[in-house]
Amino acid sequence: MGGSTSDAGLRDLPRRSAVFDRQADRSLPLAWVRAGAGETTRLWLIKDFLNPGLAVIALILCMLWANERFSSAYGILMTLAFVLTVQMMSRPSFEHLQVRAAWVRRACDILVEWCYVIVTLAAIGVVFQVTRPFSRHVLLLWCLLAPVMMFGAQAIARAVTEWRRRHGAIRRRLVIIGATRVGLELSERLAEEPWLGVVDGFFDDRRPDRLPRASRAHLLGRTASLVEYSRRNRVHGIYICLPISAQPRIRALLDELKDATASIYMVPDLSAFDLMQARLGEVRGMPLIAVRETPFCGMAGVLKRATDIVLASAALLLFAPVLLAVAIAVRCSSPGPVLFRQRRYGLDGREFTVCKFRSMTVCEDQDVPQARRNDPRVTRVGRFLRKSSLDELPQLFNVLGGSMSLVGPRPHAVSHNEHYRKVVSGYMLRHKVRPGITGLAQIRGLRGETRNLDAMCQRVHLDIEYVKNWSLGLDLFILLRTVLLVFGDRRAY
Repeated sequence: MGGSTSDAGLRDLPRRSAVFDRQADRSLPLAWVRAGAGETTRLWLIKDFLNPGLAVIALILCMLWANERFSSAYGILMTLAFVLTVQMMSRPSFEHLQVRAAWVRRACDILVEWCYVIVTLAAIGVVFQVTRPFSRHVLLLWCLLAPVMMFGAQAIARAVTEWRRRHGAIRRRLVIIGATRVGLELSERLAEEPWLGVVDGFFDDRRPDRLPRASRAHLLGRTASLVEYSRRNRVHGIYICLPISAQPRIRALLDELKDATASIYMVPDLSAFDLMQARLGEVRGMPLIAVRETPFCGMAGVLKRATDIVLASAALLLFAPVLLAVAIAVRCSSPGPVLFRQRRYGLDGREFTVCKFRSMTVCEDQDVPQARRNDPRVTRVGRFLRKSSLDELPQLFNVLGGSMSLVGPRPHAVSHNEHYRKVVSGYMLRHKVRPGITGLAQIRGLRGETRNLDAMCQRVHLDIEYVKNWSLGLDLFILLRTVLLVFGDRRAY
């Protein structure tokens, strides 16, 4: 009797939310987030520790094959290899790769990143003089076996994932609110990542004739039926793909979904922005989106700078006799200094002084016209230097000093910069990275004189594409193409 009275009393009470009302309490922070969402614990562990674990396992297998006894030195090597692989190698992705080029690109990425791990380990061993305890045969076999195991394990993981998806073994059910362009794109990407779950379909309040054709066959109903659907079908994840302008509608949806146990994700539409190295971040828990950022944040910046120092130092040692011979030839061929120095804009638009072998009879720093074909200012020795790009060799010292990089947008004279930044939209975005001795525009045929505004626009476009799509593999590709083009480029004069 008392129990029924209590239940009746509870039914008469107004329903109250257990979730804080942020509008009522202004002392609460605007937002508080943690990194990472949508991945199960098992998937997170596999993605984070697959490559590092395989690096250690490969070393153990090589030691067993060579009958090498375990020692503290090998234990330290395994620990360092594990830590460096976590930091330097990308997390594996298990999406279905249908194009052979995608497989080749993934294999190249693994190989390049593993080479950086090996080079770093070798540098540590040389600096601390601890290379003697290790068998060269074991280390060589390890260097070859580890990337093969990493690529093979990822290929097997993709095959297993695809098999599980086809046979209905993946039971995480997902739905998308909003049959928008972003919602359709998300559906396609989730299909490539079946570990995250299987998309049942879309919820949208618009009439079917107003929806994209690709979504009409997968329409599950209006958003009013979402809560009941998620309960009945045990939906694990709900993705909200509505425009930011629909904030009141989104708040109403979130209020309705408080009775659902599914995880809820917001997918912002950033297609209206010209993104450059976009990434997610947070400041003391407040989420933010970097719309335009340099690609060299964190470990990427360390790898880029380490590559510049190592390769530039090796190039200076290799070309030291050539540098000396060119300096003597320039000094004897015409009056004037051996080196030509000019102010240019570098990283973040800061001025620096670039060094080149003098190839002209003039050394002005300001208002210098670009070199043209059969330019009378070019000396006889200078013509050969410019044709072979040997006049650029002193810029290796700029690379070591940190004002330039081996690969990046070519720096222009200050006067040219000031002119083109006013007439070419986005011109200064190329200064989000250090300028380079060579770049994507140069290997695509846009080297030398820019005769008109269209040519400069094309060069700037390729420079920005490089900044947007930077990777270590792209840098190595550009360097290799540059070596092949040096003596065969008719545009050099």
